[in-house]
Amino acid sequence: MSNNQKDLYKPGQDAGSYFKSYNDYLHKQLQQIDSADIEALSQAFLTARKNKNTIFFIGNGGSASTASHFAQDLATVGRKAGVDSFSTLSLTDNNSYITALGNDIGYDHIFSEQMRYLFKEGDLLIAISASGNSPNILVAVEFAKKLGGKTFALAGFDGGKLAQIADNAITVLTPKGEYGPVEDGHMIIDHVVTCYLLEVLKQEKQDG
Repeated sequence: MSNNQKDLYKPGQDAGSYFKSYNDYLHKQLQQIDSADIEALSQAFLTARKNKNTIFFIGNGGSASTASHFAQDLATVGRKAGVDSFSTLSLTDNNSYITALGNDIGYDHIFSEQMRYLFKEGDLLIAISASGNSPNILVAVEFAKKLGGKTFALAGFDGGKLAQIADNAITVLTPKGEYGPVEDGHMIIDHVVTCYLLEVLKQEKQDG
């Protein structure tokens, strides 16, 4: 099996065969994730729900889409289960606010400045970054910790600085620059965790 995404394609290979190679490669990367870290993320969400804290999501580029997607998926879990849901907010979605902050204060502060009057002690920040070195992500994580919040990273490559400063981190380990498999991994984590939590909340309702 290839150790790099760039080695997956063979001259003349058809798309179906490439899909199989990519799928096998992605599976290999996912197998490196410690299941205990998935449990830690799930429990962090459940604790935030129990304590009525808000779960914030941030990311750039493709990770911004993942942040928005994850926040939406998690927010609907309770409704689907028929119980109180999770309070979530993606800070990647207000384009007017983001561009104003980027223009007036600087792009490094587009997330931390949104958090300034919204983020409360005990809230949870999910920081998503393939490289783990995006300045605005690192600034936001440090700001959340300063405000007494909890931080959880979804990173890639070697984890970067993000995996070092976050309270908890899940890293999809790949060679640097392999954004596709990392972002795929983050979306799979989204769906695994939210599907699991849906079943947990269904059981909660059943148990009364």
